Amino acid sequence: MSQTYVTGFPRIGEKRELKFALEAYWAGKTDFEAVKTVAKTLRARHWNYQKERHIDFISCNDFSLYDTMLDTTVMLGAIPSRFANIEDKTARYFAMARGDDERAAMEMTKWFNTNYHYIVPEIHANMNFHVDISKIAEEYLEAREHGVNPKINLIGPLTFLALSNSIDGSDIFSLFDGILEAYIKVLKAIESLGENIVVQFDEPLCAKSLEPKFLSLLKIAYRTLGSVSKNLKIAVVTYFDRANEAVVILGNCPIWAIGLDFVYGEENLDALLHVNDKVLIAGLIDGRNVWKNNASKTYELLERISEKIDPKQIIISTSCSLLHVPFSTRFEEKMAPEAKSRLSFALEKLEELEQINTLWEKREKPVASICAKKATPVKNSAIAYTRSPYATRFALQQKELNLPLFPTTTIGSFPQTKETRTVRNAYKKGEISREQYEASLKESIKECVELQEELGLDVLVHGEFERNDMVEYFGELLEGFAFSENGWVQSYGSRCVKPPLLYGSVSRKQSLSVDWTVYAQSLSDKPMKGMLTGPVTILNWSFVRDDIPKSEVAFEVARAIAEEVDELQRHDIKIIQVDEAAFKEGYPLREEKIKAYEKWAVESFKASIGIAWDQTQIHTHMCYSNFNDIIDTIERMDADVITIETSRSGNKLLKVFQKANYKAQIGPGVYDIHSPRVPSVEEMSEQIKAFLQVLPKEQLWINPDCGLKTRGWSETKAALTNMIKAVHLAR
Repeated sequence: MSQTYVTGFPRIGEKRELKFALEAYWAGKTDFEAVKTVAKTLRARHWNYQKERHIDFISCNDFSLYDTMLDTTVMLGAIPSRFANIEDKTARYFAMARGDDERAAMEMTKWFNTNYHYIVPEIHANMNFHVDISKIAEEYLEAREHGVNPKINLIGPLTFLALSNSIDGSDIFSLFDGILEAYIKVLKAIESLGENIVVQFDEPLCAKSLEPKFLSLLKIAYRTLGSVSKNLKIAVVTYFDRANEAVVILGNCPIWAIGLDFVYGEENLDALLHVNDKVLIAGLIDGRNVWKNNASKTYELLERISEKIDPKQIIISTSCSLLHVPFSTRFEEKMAPEAKSRLSFALEKLEELEQINTLWEKREKPVASICAKKATPVKNSAIAYTRSPYATRFALQQKELNLPLFPTTTIGSFPQTKETRTVRNAYKKGEISREQYEASLKESIKECVELQEELGLDVLVHGEFERNDMVEYFGELLEGFAFSENGWVQSYGSRCVKPPLLYGSVSRKQSLSVDWTVYAQSLSDKPMKGMLTGPVTILNWSFVRDDIPKSEVAFEVARAIAEEVDELQRHDIKIIQVDEAAFKEGYPLREEKIKAYEKWAVESFKASIGIAWDQTQIHTHMCYSNFNDIIDTIERMDADVITIETSRSGNKLLKVFQKANYKAQIGPGVYDIHSPRVPSVEEMSEQIKAFLQVLPKEQLWINPDCGLKTRGWSETKAALTNMIKAVHLAR
C-alpha cells in the first residue's frame, strides 16, 4: 500500500492568526501566553487537516514563531555573543530576529530562490554549542496527544553550515566538525522521545551546484548521523531543483529515505539507479505554485519513476514545504469562478496528494487532465534600448537635477497606518465614493511631502498610500492578473504577502502611477521619484502561469512598464525608480540554468527602461542578496542609481561593487527598516564613514535600506531625522 508525505506545512494560519498574535505581543497589547495559545491552536488544526486527507507522514517542528533557521540556531545553542546576556529566552529569540534598543538584529536574506527570508546564523571558530531540543520535544508530544505520530523536521547540517556567516573569517569548512557534533547530540536527545521516529533533514543545498568539498562533507554527515541510532529513521530531503550528485552519495549512506523534487528537478529521474535500497520520497505535487495539478502528467511521471525503482520503495510527496503557497481557496468568495477553478492552495494540494495516491494504488490512470485551459499570449514586439553610455547620462542628469553631495532619499513607501488601510478597504467595499477615497489619498500624500520637505530630504516620494503591495497594486491595473482575498504567504516573521495570480496575457490599459506622482510633484520644487515595480520582480513575486516560458511573460510585463515610464517622463518626472527587489531570488540553483535566466531577466528589465531619455534618471532597488556572482549582470542592467539593503551585512556587499569598479551611483541602506530600533546620529555617521572607505563620495546616495511601509510614523520620523543629521555632518 502506497503512502503520502507532506514535506512541511504553512504556519501563519488560514486567516493569519499567528501574524496578528505576534504583532499584538510586540506592541505590548498581549502577553506571550496569548501567542503560545494561538500557536498551539494552529498546530492542532494543521495536523487535523492532514489527518483528514490520510497523510501518512505529518511534520512537527516545521512550525515556527519567526523562522526555522533561527529555531535551528537556538536548538544548537549558537547564540551570538551580543544576545547571550538576555536571560529571558523569548525576549532573546525575538531580539535576534528583530533587534532591540541595544542590539542590531541578525542578518536576514532570501531562502534559496524563493521569497521567504531566513535569519542568517552567525558562527565562528571554537564555538561552544549547547543543544536544546525543548521546542522539538514539546511539539512532538503535542502531536502525539492529537493522534499524530509525527516526523520531526530539522534543517540539515550542510544547509545550516553553508547558509551561515563566519563572523571571525574562519574557513567555513573548518567549522563543520563542531556543527556535526552538535547534530549528533540533537539526534541522541530525540531518540529518548519514542520509537522509530522519522527525522527529516532538509538539505535544499543539495539542489545547488556544489563544490567537491561540500559533497565530501555530505558523505561524512549522513554516514555519521545515519549511524547514531537504530531507533531513528533518517530521511534526507532536498528540493527546488535536481540533486543528482547528492543522490549518488546518499544512496550509500545508512539512512532510511531520500526525498527528491520531480516538479522542478525532473532530471532527478537520471539519479534513481543510485537510490539503492532507500525509500524514495517522490516530490510530485507542486509546493511552490498554485495551479491545479495535472493528474495525468503526474501519473505518467510516477510510471517513469517506477520503471527505475521498485514501486514499494516510493512514497508520494509534495515537492517541497507548502509554506510557499496560500492556505486554501475555500476563502476565495469573490474570485471569478473561471480563475478560481484553476487554483490549488495548501489544503487543495493535500487533496491532490490523496487523489494521486489513490489512483496509484489502484494503478488507475486519470481519465483526462484536470488542468484548466490557459490563455493565449500576446505577441509583443521588442522595445529598442536606445540610452547613451552611463557617463553621458550622468553629466546630463547632474545638470538637470543639481543634487548636493550625498543625495538623500527613501526607497519609496512611507508608513501605512490602520487608518490608511481602513480607507482603502472601505473604497474596495463600496462604502465610500471614489471622490472621497482620492481626497483621502491626496491628504496623505500632501502630509508625506510636507514631512519630507521638513526633514530636508533631497529627492522625494509620494509615499505609495494607494498601494496595498508593490506587485499586487500594479497587477490590479494590468490585464492578465487575478487576485485572491486571502492568498497570504509568509515572507518573514509576521510579514505576509499576497502574490498576484498571473494567469493570462498582460497589457496596460491605463496609467499605473502617473496621477499620484504628478500630484505629489505639484506640491514641491524638489525632484519627485516615480515609483514602479520591474518585470522580473513582478514575475518572481507572483504565481506565474506555467503554460508558456517565463521569459515570454516577462517581456509582456516589460512593455507595460515601459509605457508607464514614458508617460511619467512626459509629465516632467525626472527620476523614475523601477524596483527589481526580487531579481536575485529568481536565479536558478544550478549553474547550467543561470545564463538563460540572466539573459531574459536583464533584457526584460532593459526593455522596461529602454524608452527613458538620457536625462531621466533611472533608479532600481534590490533587496537582501549576495551580489558577488551577479555584479556583471547588475552592470548590464544599466541603471543610473541602485539602492541596496546592506544594513545587516556591513560593507561586504559594497566591496563587491568596489572590486568590480562599478561606475554608476549606489545608495546602500544606512539603517535597517525591518527593526523598530532607531539608530543614533553617531551610528549612522559611522556607517557613512564606512561607506566612504569603499565608495567615492560622488558615487554615494544615502537612504534607508528598504521601504518604510511596515514601520510606525514616530520611529520613521526619528530615524530619518537622524539620517539627515548624519548626512549634514558628512557633507
